Amino acid sequence: MAKAESRLEFGQGEGELLALSYPKPLPMRLDRWLVSQRPEQSRARIQKFIDAGYVRVNGVTGQAKTPLRLGDCVELWMPPPEPLEYLKPEAIPLDVLFEDAHLIVLNKPAGITVHPAPGNKSGTLVNGLLHHCPDLPGIGGEMRPGIVHRLDKDTTGCIVIAKSQEALVKLQIQIQQRIASREYLGVVHGAPNAAEGTVVGAIGRHPVDRKKYAVVADEQGRYACTHWQLLERFGDYSLLRFKLDTGRTHQIRVHCAHMGHPMVGDATYSRCRKLPVDLAGQALHAVELGLNHPVTGERMVLKAPLPESFERLLEMLRRR
Repeated sequence: MAKAESRLEFGQGEGELLALSYPKPLPMRLDRWLVSQRPEQSRARIQKFIDAGYVRVNGVTGQAKTPLRLGDCVELWMPPPEPLEYLKPEAIPLDVLFEDAHLIVLNKPAGITVHPAPGNKSGTLVNGLLHHCPDLPGIGGEMRPGIVHRLDKDTTGCIVIAKSQEALVKLQIQIQQRIASREYLGVVHGAPNAAEGTVVGAIGRHPVDRKKYAVVADEQGRYACTHWQLLERFGDYSLLRFKLDTGRTHQIRVHCAHMGHPMVGDATYSRCRKLPVDLAGQALHAVELGLNHPVTGERMVLKAPLPESFERLLEMLRRR
C-alpha cells in the first residue's frame, strides 16, 4: 500500500502536516478519501480545509472533487482547533446514563439540537455539556466539541460524547466500522407487509426542497442502510425497531417515508398532521447504544427509557 510523503511546508508553520496512506478502491474524491483517513473530522470540516487551501495533491492546491489515484502525494495541514469563546456554557439539565473520565452517555430529550449552528449558538446540548464538562473545548472541532454522532432535534435517546481526543477518534472509528451498534424504536403510519426488512437507498438533498433529504441515485447521495423489525401492529399504526448500518442525516425518517410508512409526528416527511396524542417531536427514540469502551475495551450496552409522551402514545394505541 503506497504512502504519501509530506514534502511541502505551508500554513505558516502552524498545525500539523500529515502523511496519509491510500485506501481502496481508487480513484476516489479527495474530500471522501480524507474523511476515510481522518474520521474524527466531519466531512464539512474537511471541505473547509480544502476550500481554505490547506490540502495539496502533488504540490497543487486540491479541490473537494479532485480524483485521487495510486501514486498521488496528498498533504494536509491541520490547523489548530478554533477557540470556543463565543459558545457559552449553560446550566441545561442533562439526563446522564453513564459517565467516567473518558466519555459521557446521555438520554437526549426532544426539542434540543445537539450542537450550535449559525444563528443558533445557545440552548443546545453542547452548551449544556460545556457547563457540565469544562474540558471539552478543542476536542473534535469548534462547533461540536466531543460529539461522536448526532440525533435530530426532535429525536430522543442515547447519545455518546467523548471527553478526550483519543476517546473521540476511537468512538468515531467504532461508528464508522459498525463496531458500535445503535437501535431505535419508532411508531410509523400504516403496517408493513413483512415482519422485518432492510432499506438500502442513498440519501442526499431533496431535488426540490433543499431543506429536506430524500432517497436519491447512488451517485447523488451517500450510501445508507437501515434494518427494521415489526414489533406490534395497532391498526393504522405500527411499532418498529430499527438498527443502523450507517448514520446519515434523517436516515430512519427518510427511509420510513420512502417505504410509505412515515414516522408519526414527523412534520418534515409525513403529511399526516393529526396525531393520536401530543408529541414533542416525531415518535423516534434511540433506545440502545452498544460500544467498546475507548480505553478499557469493555463492551458497554446503554439503554434509554422511553419518554413519557412515547409511553402515552403506545398505551393509547394498545387500548384501541
